[in-house]
Amino acid sequence: MSKKCIGCGCVLQSKKVNEKGYIREDKLDDSSYCERCFKIIHYNERIVTKLDNINEYILKEVNKKAKYVYFLVDLLNINNETINTFKQITSSKTLIISKLDIIPKSIKENKIINWLKDVYGVKEEVLFQSSKKNINTKALLNKLEDKKINEVYVLGYTNAGKSTLINNLTGATNDNKITTSSIPNTTIDFIKIKLDNMAIIDSPGFTNVTTIYNPEEFDLIKRVMPRTFLKPVTYQVKPISSVLIEDKVRLQSSINNSFTLYISNSINVDRVFDNNLILKDKDVIFLDVPDNSDLVIKSLGFINIKKACKLSVYSDNKDLFEVRKSMF
Repeated sequence: MSKKCIGCGCVLQSKKVNEKGYIREDKLDDSSYCERCFKIIHYNERIVTKLDNINEYILKEVNKKAKYVYFLVDLLNINNETINTFKQITSSKTLIISKLDIIPKSIKENKIINWLKDVYGVKEEVLFQSSKKNINTKALLNKLEDKKINEVYVLGYTNAGKSTLINNLTGATNDNKITTSSIPNTTIDFIKIKLDNMAIIDSPGFTNVTTIYNPEEFDLIKRVMPRTFLKPVTYQVKPISSVLIEDKVRLQSSINNSFTLYISNSINVDRVFDNNLILKDKDVIFLDVPDNSDLVIKSLGFINIKKACKLSVYSDNKDLFEVRKSMF
């Protein structure tokens, strides 16, 4: 059997320098990590690997094996795309809201569960977990043991926290950790980790069809993910003003309104008063927003819009946005 990198799951090889799994031939027998993972871990190098048709590949493999699934999604990445992917998993599964440590205390867990049922039709068990604070991590193992499940897939979109959770579950040390990074597609293939009476399988991350960032915008990719407790920020806006996000999205309400942003506090947001402001290569999208709705910006978070309005959205991709019933 071919030896695999314990960091990303790809098969180790020494023949093709620029392909997945490369390691120098003299290191092949002794190395546990490919050269790419070694550089990410020890030198914090930013290396993007393109994985074609990765979403279809993951679903096909997981549904074929029909093992239990823990599907991770963080609060800021709940949208039609991620939940529809969760629904395409045909085996028994649990939806895990990861990064519990960033969720404002005003948002109660039961409220989120009921909202998921109402808005997205989620019928399965919903649990909450934080790898950073190690909250409910052990409980996830205990639930599997109670259900007599001896093999589980851990799935989720890029940066949902899969690999960090698995490292915590398995008690991995620096010598045998799965590689973690904010760069998309850090995990390249499935990685099976055996515990005493159980096997946990990490997978590549599902990839969003559209994102607010480009694959090479490493700084923005890092800032999109909240590092600390989420602090919603409210802007009072008028038709003569707009909210500008990272020079990528401009939002303008047709009436006096209130926008509350649930996004990473590291993201650059400005209120601007120049309605002639043109964002390069951006089109205008008109959205009818009902009272007390959320505007989802995929890969970034969501904005609570208090009053019904016609919203002008300046962006280069209309598929980034979704309007839904508010979480509150």
